[in-house]
Amino acid sequence: MFVLDGGKALAKAVRDVFGELAVIARCRVHKERNVLGHLPETERPWVRAKLRAAWANPNADEAEAALRSLAGQLDKVNPDAAASLREGLTETLTITRLGVTGSLLEKVMSTNPVESMIEIVRAHARNVKRRQPGNMRLRWAAAGMLAASTQFRRVKGYRQLPQLARALRHAVGTDNQSAIAITA
Repeated sequence: MFVLDGGKALAKAVRDVFGELAVIARCRVHKERNVLGHLPETERPWVRAKLRAAWANPNADEAEAALRSLAGQLDKVNPDAAASLREGLTETLTITRLGVTGSLLEKVMSTNPVESMIEIVRAHARNVKRRQPGNMRLRWAAAGMLAASTQFRRVKGYRQLPQLARALRHAVGTDNQSAIAITA
C-alpha cells in the first residue's frame, strides 16, 4: 500500500514498478488542505466538517456518496474546490475499503509520518558544505535516516497490521506473502 500526496508522476511510477500489486491511497490531510485552499475562510469550517464526517464513515460507498454530494455543493461555492475534491476522491477512500480503523487509520491516512522522517534527514544533512556525487549523497541520506530512526516510535494500531496485510492480499488477488511484505 502506498499513501501518496496526489502527484500524478509518483502514482504512475508506483504503478510502473509494482503493477497490479500497487494499492494506492491518497493522503487525506493533503486532500483536505488542497480543497480548503480554494475556499474563503468563512466557507472552510463547514467543508472541513463534511470532509471529516465522510471519511469517518466506515461504509466506503456511503462515504463516497457524501463526498460526491459535497463536491456538488462546492460547485456552487467554488468550482475549483469541487474539482480538487473530485480528483482522486476514490483513492481517499482506499483505506476505508481495506477496513482500516482506529489507531492504525490515523497513521496510514496521511503521508505525515514519512514527511517527518524526510525533514529529519534534511536537517541532518543541512551542514554538508561540499556536496559530492554518487555514494556520498547516499551515505548522507542513510546517516540521516539512522538519526531519524532514533525518534521512531511503535505504530499505534500495529496489532491491526495482520488484518491490513490480509485485506491487501485480497485487494490485489494474491496469497503471495512476500509481495505484500514489500508493499505493506
